[in-house]
Amino acid sequence: MNCWKSINLKKEYGHNRIYLVSFLIGLVSFLVLNVPFSIIHGSVVMNDVGFFFFIIALFFLPTMHSIMHILPLIVMNKRAKLLYNMKLKFVPVFYFYTKAHLKKSTSLIVTLAPTLLITIPGLIASYVFANSYIYILLLTCVHIAISFTDYLYVLHILKAPKKAIIENGQNGFDILIQPEK
Repeated sequence: MNCWKSINLKKEYGHNRIYLVSFLIGLVSFLVLNVPFSIIHGSVVMNDVGFFFFIIALFFLPTMHSIMHILPLIVMNKRAKLLYNMKLKFVPVFYFYTKAHLKKSTSLIVTLAPTLLITIPGLIASYVFANSYIYILLLTCVHIAISFTDYLYVLHILKAPKKAIIENGQNGFDILIQPEK
């Protein structure tokens, strides 16, 4: 296997730039999504009980995001080594390293799984539950901000050759290709 490209977003863009752009994307997504949802729901009385659940869900959103990355690997029966890091002393964030290389399509599914399993249902729930749509919409926009690095990874994976194989590393991932015969 030859390494076609090594991707390390922290080295390529820097922590501060990633966090700033992620914050701005979350803010803009809330501003853009709040207008149509507030027009749809009109003057609905907000449920104040939802704030408590919002704070709890906000703490566990990074954990749910990382679990949603791992879920497709479990469904596809791919072996992976799971590691976790405790954020804020009680919120675990999971990391995974696959034991085998992943195909390009599998890597795309694993990378986009949180968007498909959290963001899209969050938008639907914001439409359905009028009394607490603002809290659900805020969580969804925070998740869009968290998913920013996933979208950068997707852009790199899409540029890779069709038969490329993706390998997770400690600081990013490597795109490998078979040498031509």
